[in-house]
Amino acid sequence: MSKETLTLIDNRTGRSYEIPIQHGTIRAMDLRQIKISEGDFGLMTYDPAFMNTSSCQSKITFIDGEKGILRYRGYPIEELAEKSTYLETAYLVLHGELPSKAELDGWVHDISYHTNIHENIKKFMDGFHHDAHTMGMLVSTVAALSTFYPDAGNIFDAELRRQQTYRLIGKMPTLAAFAYRHRLGMPYAYPDNDLSYTGNFLNMLFKMTELKYKPNPILERALDVLFILHADHEQNCSTNAMRAVGSSHVDPYCAVAAAAAALYGPLHGGANEQVLRMLTELGSKDRVPEFIKKVKAGEGRLMGFGHRVYKNFDPRAKIIKQVADQVFEVTGKNPLLDIALELERIALEDDYFIKRKLYPNVDFYSGIIYQAMGFPVEMFPVLFAIPRTSGWVAQWEEMLLDSEQKIARPRQVYLGAEKREYVPPERRQSA
Repeated sequence: MSKETLTLIDNRTGRSYEIPIQHGTIRAMDLRQIKISEGDFGLMTYDPAFMNTSSCQSKITFIDGEKGILRYRGYPIEELAEKSTYLETAYLVLHGELPSKAELDGWVHDISYHTNIHENIKKFMDGFHHDAHTMGMLVSTVAALSTFYPDAGNIFDAELRRQQTYRLIGKMPTLAAFAYRHRLGMPYAYPDNDLSYTGNFLNMLFKMTELKYKPNPILERALDVLFILHADHEQNCSTNAMRAVGSSHVDPYCAVAAAAAALYGPLHGGANEQVLRMLTELGSKDRVPEFIKKVKAGEGRLMGFGHRVYKNFDPRAKIIKQVADQVFEVTGKNPLLDIALELERIALEDDYFIKRKLYPNVDFYSGIIYQAMGFPVEMFPVLFAIPRTSGWVAQWEEMLLDSEQKIARPRQVYLGAEKREYVPPERRQSA
């Protein structure tokens, strides 16, 4: 059997080095021994955007992008979407195992107990302009929770971490719904903990004058499935932000606010909004062939296709496409669906996209569903942030308890000026 090592020869010095290989990786610090001279810093790796660098070891989410596989704690996403609920999946992501009936009941109760927010948070939200972006309000109010729960700073107390987990998962839908209603100038609707997690969220969003809001069970379940699909997704941009900021040992509210801010960007949580704008601009499926030609000529961009990790069908996209059919039976078919289906059909038959492994991702259909359910595009990243909170907290806790992790501090390759002498202003020449 071959040795699990990598032999490197430094052609600058002729020296040979044997580097251990573990789990298909080498440790970057093992390269530091490769030097030209004793005073040399040692060899570093250069990897902008972490294209081929593992920043951690994790037991939470497994992705095989070549085969289109996504699993939480070993469970295929397809099974969880079919059989589980979001809160049960959140328990799995955080605890590593599916709960017993008693554990699930206790978990749901503890989350429901923490859905209300302090009245002063409402006052804080009232200070935002009437047309403030809902995601901006969510990021700010999540960070503000840090000031209401100073005990959250005791991050190595397991019981206190558990309390903050209940609060974060319980309060995120409330903050999101209040931000939505503030933007519309509507009075806030308080949580109704007789309802399910997603049913209660719909209640806080859409309740009007009725004494008891009754969510449509199909829409309630569709939202639950969408939440399951977004619970975690390995080391994406916002999760990396959660881990990096959390590595400073700040409280979890500030770390979640940082993760949510990363999710705010159009290349991450705002991607489905870009899909919707693209479909709206097309306006008709008759314009799809012409648009595809422009994309291939480099004159346009096909949003919702391709993924940094998946080089096959995004398994979440397949599930969402099925959910869309159920939602449209209630809401009526979104007119953009025909355009989306035509785009998908042409792209999947074209060698240009097949060779580049550009397949529909999770964002391609989710925006169409959200719009059909009555959500404005400003709510799309918010709808992403609510379920992803469980994944962020799981990743944060895993990072905290990993003895190898330290405060995140990447190296750089400095290409600036060498040492220079300060020159007084009157002696300087214009640049």
